[in-house]
Amino acid sequence: MSTQGRSLWLRCETKEFERRAALTPTTSKKLIAAGFDIFVERDEQRIFDDDEYSAVGCKLVEHNTWPNAPRNIPIIGLKELEESTDPLPHTHIQFAHCYKQQSGWSKVLSRFHRGNGTLYDLEFLTDSSGRRVAAFGFHAGFAGAAAGALALAAQRKNQQVGHLTPFKNEEDMITAVKNQLGGSGKGVKALVIGALGRCGRGAVDLFRKIGLDEYAFSKYSTDILISWNDRDDILKWDFDETKKGGPFSEILDVDIFVNCIYLTSKIPSFIDHDSIRDAGEKRRLSVVVDVSCDTTNPNNPIPIYSINTTFSKPTVPVEVG
Repeated sequence: MSTQGRSLWLRCETKEFERRAALTPTTSKKLIAAGFDIFVERDEQRIFDDDEYSAVGCKLVEHNTWPNAPRNIPIIGLKELEESTDPLPHTHIQFAHCYKQQSGWSKVLSRFHRGNGTLYDLEFLTDSSGRRVAAFGFHAGFAGAAAGALALAAQRKNQQVGHLTPFKNEEDMITAVKNQLGGSGKGVKALVIGALGRCGRGAVDLFRKIGLDEYAFSKYSTDILISWNDRDDILKWDFDETKKGGPFSEILDVDIFVNCIYLTSKIPSFIDHDSIRDAGEKRRLSVVVDVSCDTTNPNNPIPIYSINTTFSKPTVPVEVG
């Protein structure tokens, strides 16, 4: 196995139901053209077939064999590694979820320290202006809002949303969400905090596509009004709307609240158990979608739950009494 020149090793994802890949066949082809050797672990869970990688010149290796890879080859993945105490001697490129002191962060970093390895956390790779260069933000917001709409639809039937399975494409997902809501999202009201960011724009786009009413007007000319909609059921909040500090009673007046902020420091809670309890029967809020997912972060602005959800159990009940 040649390791001369520049190389990358795409590891499999061992997190259950994670089908995304840190390198696509298209990107791999570009890297190979630039002089890289790309090693790809076989992975039946990945959204891309192994043959798609070999077709563009990647070198397929056995599943989950990265611990035995030459130490001079960086290991690139998406989600965090499985929990272990084994030292990590390689360079790893991934989302590690530890630099904001999330649960278990010290154990993760100690593995690199003991193995003399290096971690490049994708969450903190930024360009010269401080903007992240690797982010799934838009689609995270889009998919998160869809999951929230499915949860609302289930709740209205006195049910819980079940195991979330992938859709072949966006159109299929939109159709499924609308069907679960009775044909359209019309009448549903949502509030997105962080609406101007990538993640927030994704959430807004989903709500728009499933049929939530949105304030809009257009003109054919300065004199002729063509269309008008004065109902706005997609509330878009960002810094200006939240600078006064929470908790925010407005959150309790919508069906779905989506948190899409990037948390960097302690801020007042957006919503808490006290504000939910005080609202009593006047509360409209049914579903909270925490795309930011700072569950174990001590500065979490949504301190109403303490465990992460999963694809098999995508919701967790919140104490409201």
